[in-house]
Amino acid sequence: MSTTSTTGTAAVALAPEARATSGNARAYVLYVAGKLGGAAISLLAVLVTSFFLFRIIPGDPVKAMTHGAPTSSEQLAALRRQFGLDQPMWQQFTDYCGKALTGDLGTSYQFHAPVGDLITQKLPATLLLTGVAVVIYSTIGLWLGTRSAWRHGSLGDRLNTGVALTLWSVPSFWLGLLLIITFSVGVGPIPGLFPTGGMESGDTTGFAYLVDVAHHMVLPVITLVAVGYAQTLLVMRSSLLDEMGNDYLTTARAKGLRDDVVRRRHAVPNALLPTVTMVFINLGHVAAGSILVETVFSWPGLGGLFYQALSVPDLPLVQGLFVVFAGAMILMNLAADLLYPLLDPRVGR
Repeated sequence: MSTTSTTGTAAVALAPEARATSGNARAYVLYVAGKLGGAAISLLAVLVTSFFLFRIIPGDPVKAMTHGAPTSSEQLAALRRQFGLDQPMWQQFTDYCGKALTGDLGTSYQFHAPVGDLITQKLPATLLLTGVAVVIYSTIGLWLGTRSAWRHGSLGDRLNTGVALTLWSVPSFWLGLLLIITFSVGVGPIPGLFPTGGMESGDTTGFAYLVDVAHHMVLPVITLVAVGYAQTLLVMRSSLLDEMGNDYLTTARAKGLRDDVVRRRHAVPNALLPTVTMVFINLGHVAAGSILVETVFSWPGLGGLFYQALSVPDLPLVQGLFVVFAGAMILMNLAADLLYPLLDPRVGR
């Protein structure tokens, strides 16, 4: 009788815990489903926007394809029929959406090649340049932002914050031009140390090729890092400052924990959510690259390709690149949203 009673009491005690676990799992599933649904709707909105947005750009893409050569009205009409530009707008839109949903982004007007193939060719250069820059400036920004917040009001904090605010307000293309003038062309006693643009010299192989590419990357990477780290630093500093007044840090110190341990194990993890969003947004920019920086340094990536397409305008190529850029941002935001509950269990409940 006593054994039965004890077993029943244990079962009753375990029931609330089991219900709580089941409720948390169900809440997380609903949270993930909501985020996936939101990402799908955003991608559809990007698809619609990419079609109509670039059709308000001045200029006739068919005339641009002739490069100013004398062309009869019959030839222009034939080109319009060839690229489907003579069809009603609604039919162009439905054709575009139908093909895009199957992965067909159309054929470039100026390159006469599939847009998907052009993006695939240029993507590695952009991933290399912006990927290296994102890793560097995210690391620097997180480290300096943490140090500045933990010692807020100090000389180092004021110096870091002042430099970050200055660099954040500097246009990236202007900073890139200054670096080219100073370190590529040379100013006064400073000789020209780096190439003015491009990704390679074209006459190297093997290890010398890797060194040559790294040499060409120095100035564009410095430009991206100088502008990007400032934003990460300021977000991390602000987030950590909000955490520093909380009672749990006072309790941790009262237990005798060293200041570095309190910062590293307690304060920083709780301050990471806004910074995680920033890091994932930066990862989304890896696919987009930096149009202005790639253009200034003649870097053969997606940013330079977008600038070329926009100048025509090459509608299929511009639309395809816009979908890739915006899609990367949406997917990285989705990844950050799905990571939040692992960093803070309160999210999604």
